[in-house]
Amino acid sequence: MCDAIMALFPAFAEVSESKVEDSSKELDWLNNKSFQAGNALSLHSRFLEKSTEQPNKRVESVGRDITCSEGEGSGKDDGPPKKKKKKSEKKRKKKKKHKKKSGRASGSSGSDSETIYPSDLKREEEAIRQQPASLGTRFTWLDDLQSHTENPFCVDRKPDPANWTYKSLYRGDVARYRRKGSSSLGLDFRRQGVSWEDSETKKKKKVGVNGNAADRYFSVATRKLLRAAPPVPVIPATPESGDVLNSTSFLPLGDAEWDNTRHELDSKAQTSVNPLGVYDLSTSLWMQGKGPLLQDDAKRVAETEEKPEYVAGRTEEFNRRLREQPADTQLWIEFIRYQDELSAAAFGGDEEQQGSDLAERRKSSYRAILEKKLSIADRAVETNPTCVALQLERLRICQDLWEPSTLAKEWKKLVFLHPNSAPLWRKFLLFTQSYFSSFSVTKVNSAYGKCLSTLSAVRDGSMVSHPALPGIEEDMLDIFTQQCHFLRQSGHCEKAISLFQAMIDFSYFKPDSVKKLSTKQQVDFFETFWDSGEARVGEVGARGWKAWMTQQERGGWVQPPAEEEEEEEEEEDEEEVKDRSQPRGTVWLDVESSREAAHWLPWRPDKAKGQSEEDCEDPDRQVLFDDIGPSLICLTSPELQLRFLLSFLAFLGFPVDFVLSAAPYQPSMLLENLSLLTQGAALQRPLTSFNPVDTGINPVGHMTTLQGTRKWLGLGKQGEKFLTNVFSMLQPFLPPPHRAVLSLSWMLYEKLKVLHCLRSGNKKRLRAQGKSSKRVAKRLLKEPDNRSSLVLWREYAHLEWVLGNLDEARKVFSTATAMGGTRGLSSPALCELCLLWSQLEVENSAKEPGGVADVTTSPAVAVLTRLAEGTSLTSSSQTLTPVSVLKARRSYDQALSSSLSSLDQKIQNHQQDGNAQDEPQEEKLRLRGLVGCYALFQYLTVSIQAANAVYSQARERMEELHRSLTPERQLDHDEATSRPSRTVHSQHVSWLASECEALAVQQAALLRHNNSVGVCALATLRQMLTCSLSAWPYSAPLWNVYIQVENRYHSAGRARRFFHTVTRDNSSSVVPRLFAIVAEQHRKQLVDAAQRSCCLDEALPILPENGLSNRIRGLFEGATSTEIGAHCPLLWRMYIHFLVSEGKVDKARGIFYKALQNIPWVKGLYMDAVQLFPDHLQEFVDLMTEKELRLRLPLEELDILLED
Repeated sequence: MCDAIMALFPAFAEVSESKVEDSSKELDWLNNKSFQAGNALSLHSRFLEKSTEQPNKRVESVGRDITCSEGEGSGKDDGPPKKKKKKSEKKRKKKKKHKKKSGRASGSSGSDSETIYPSDLKREEEAIRQQPASLGTRFTWLDDLQSHTENPFCVDRKPDPANWTYKSLYRGDVARYRRKGSSSLGLDFRRQGVSWEDSETKKKKKVGVNGNAADRYFSVATRKLLRAAPPVPVIPATPESGDVLNSTSFLPLGDAEWDNTRHELDSKAQTSVNPLGVYDLSTSLWMQGKGPLLQDDAKRVAETEEKPEYVAGRTEEFNRRLREQPADTQLWIEFIRYQDELSAAAFGGDEEQQGSDLAERRKSSYRAILEKKLSIADRAVETNPTCVALQLERLRICQDLWEPSTLAKEWKKLVFLHPNSAPLWRKFLLFTQSYFSSFSVTKVNSAYGKCLSTLSAVRDGSMVSHPALPGIEEDMLDIFTQQCHFLRQSGHCEKAISLFQAMIDFSYFKPDSVKKLSTKQQVDFFETFWDSGEARVGEVGARGWKAWMTQQERGGWVQPPAEEEEEEEEEEDEEEVKDRSQPRGTVWLDVESSREAAHWLPWRPDKAKGQSEEDCEDPDRQVLFDDIGPSLICLTSPELQLRFLLSFLAFLGFPVDFVLSAAPYQPSMLLENLSLLTQGAALQRPLTSFNPVDTGINPVGHMTTLQGTRKWLGLGKQGEKFLTNVFSMLQPFLPPPHRAVLSLSWMLYEKLKVLHCLRSGNKKRLRAQGKSSKRVAKRLLKEPDNRSSLVLWREYAHLEWVLGNLDEARKVFSTATAMGGTRGLSSPALCELCLLWSQLEVENSAKEPGGVADVTTSPAVAVLTRLAEGTSLTSSSQTLTPVSVLKARRSYDQALSSSLSSLDQKIQNHQQDGNAQDEPQEEKLRLRGLVGCYALFQYLTVSIQAANAVYSQARERMEELHRSLTPERQLDHDEATSRPSRTVHSQHVSWLASECEALAVQQAALLRHNNSVGVCALATLRQMLTCSLSAWPYSAPLWNVYIQVENRYHSAGRARRFFHTVTRDNSSSVVPRLFAIVAEQHRKQLVDAAQRSCCLDEALPILPENGLSNRIRGLFEGATSTEIGAHCPLLWRMYIHFLVSEGKVDKARGIFYKALQNIPWVKGLYMDAVQLFPDHLQEFVDLMTEKELRLRLPLEELDILLED
């Protein structure tokens, strides 16, 4: 071979020899000019000679047997041996050595000269060690050389071919690849094709189940496989005759003789065990000591096997559908939430792990699930960038992944992109309000103002980029009411009252010259009036914004002389600290709550007394326009203005009809009062105990601990004077139906105060309150618009009855029925009046020892009969004839049938006339009075079954109509749907729901009363309650009746299963979870009392654990972990009180700090903490100051009060 430059690739050897003169066409990058082929070949031949000589010497000295064929083959080979040959030689030598060692004892090996002695091997190794190793055969450091040589290099006996190809020795520059197939580069000249098959001589690896390396028993995959279902049934199922060959891998051999013998033995055993044949097959097998049938086991195993396949198949189905329908946003959300179910299947079986290992595994798996869900959400948002629901789902996932600052930026960005979406604003406000790290009252209040001002700009058309969505005014009113409740819960009652004052002026007393301007311009004009110092709504001498602007154009007001007012405020400043010996925390709570009840109105300087703004002792009692100006909105429709007024009355603590006012958007955020869970417990009023219904929302001024009481009932003298001024100012501007609604709320408020005094048992206070309430009721009835109002007469008669004036109440009822004329059953108001009268008569008759024996002499039957006849009743003690009773039943039946059949038509007619909001047309849709009268009439004259049939008939029809109207809510997103029609439709849906709930409460109360006065099976009442609560799970009166019924019996399993079913299927209300907790707490009190009664001699220091405490804690944890329960103040406060009652104070403090992460704006939570953990008063007050909650008594002032 010539000494020429060797080509790097043999295929280009000829090209390199025939060079062209053009250097640009030369393939220089394929040549290695520094490498000489001659030197390489000489070095390689010397290396082969040495490598072959050394093994030959070893073989001769050791005396290995080498056959002639092997010797000839090795002599013919001049080139380097292949790897394959080396490996085969090594294997062959190992086998021969093993055979020689095993054959030495038998003497079948070679002669004595071939025997190997250890001394020879040792001597040879020492001789080899003594020979100096040359530098060319080993690697060493240059510093370790004792004598420097001329050629300090060695021969690499394991050359790397990559060094020939690449110019660098760094391993990162070498391209790594896996060889596919055994053919060389190019086509195989024999097959004329490329072979992609793996070489058969490739080393075989240990493979596991999935083709990977075999997993050990402790690996994650193996443990997961052990936890999973068995791949093959342990007990094979018996195949059917037609599928024997297909279902089994063997041919079963039948044994007819053994089958007959076994059949005889089974029949004998069956006869001996079950001689009468009364046991079923499974019982007989159990008595014989046998298990269930083999086929059942096989089916059970097969069902277990199907779970992984089902999960994988469902995931594949989701992926396929999302590829085909990427715009289906609901499908994306379902797929995101399906990951929780998928993780339960993938990470299941953690029972074997315990302690920190279990917690760490759950934490890591939860983190992995969130990352996976976030990646799906990102892909969904990328596919549907305009979908708000997907954006909200993405932010909900990111709450546990991102930092608060990053999350807040994403929320603001999303709200900026969709400023016309009211649901998105609600979510943003909830996030801002409930994120503790970035929460402050000022920041949240400004966020509410930004929201309402932006939505107002969208509604006015000022924001051209985004159109106004249908129903935007209703959404703005709901957000406005939510802001007022937020300020009340944080202690800033003055700002909330100022907001309502400004909105009343802004809505009812707006000048005509500014009505056509935008909302922002109207607010700018209103700021001048607000800062002018003029009297506002509810204050003495207030005239309104319109009158003030008109008079300003004429030259201003002429100040009248100030009237002398009674000094009533001085009495309140007598002594705030009643007992200085009490603990510091208790004194702070008493003074704080009393100031909250007395000073909820904003402070204004009295010009008659020469006061100015500097005279205010508490600057926070003054409200600036910057705090309320951005939240002012325009309400154009009279119906929304009425809803606003009713929201204002409900804010003050007045009972209102939520059908007209609309319930709060998120009522769980407002629940703070335990009265929601205890109403309806008055056994002396079983039929009328839910009149009126308690909402569980604290009124303004009621800021105290969970179990604390108010300083006085109602709003106090100052508050009622303020409200009287508001009513007198608004009445000329309201239509007659709206004035009637406000008068009814005032009458219910007076009756509520009397009922509170009645429960307290203070007769002197009851007598004084009764006189005051009767005076107000008579004043309302003397007004011209209210003289013929049957609703107000009904409430006044009920007030007289509650006060114990039965004869006076009967006279009022008789007068009211005479005013109703001959309308009879066609008048809903008259039906409701007669229903209340008859219910009160039934309750009064139940108190008498003998009751009423004859139906014809019953006062309640007389009232209901005269109602059906259409005649007035002069006295409830009139005697009836049986014929009149039969005629009345027929009239009731006909009236109910016609009303139910024409109910759908009435709703359609009302929808067509939705713009005309008149009270008589709305009254035609109320059926609770007619159904209640007919059912009570049937109960008194026939039986409880007949009354139950009447209620069932009416409720089935109305609930069916409600279900038919509810799916039409999707029309709200249609652009063609006008705002009035949407309002009327939602009003009808809420009205139907209210009617159905009222009928269910009436039915439950009547069945409970029947069970208390007579003997009757509970199955009817239980079935009725379960059906009603499944349909209306947010009804607190129904839950109260259910708990009262179930707590009389010690079987808790039925109630627990029902509570679990309702809470699992209903996630939009926290009321079922609250009552589930209350039911367990009542049961625990009963068990604890029974355990105490067992030891009469000595008291039990610690009650034995019965498991109910842990169950109640589990219910609290489950309720607070839900999205709607996490923002419920009543739930958290009950949880803390329960832990303290159990003696777990440290855990209760932990729950308090956990509650702060979800409801940091609730001042009542801090007050509970001060009561339960008085040693940390300074810490809690500092927290309130940091978060800008209203603090009326600083601790420095408390120290001064205690020193005086």
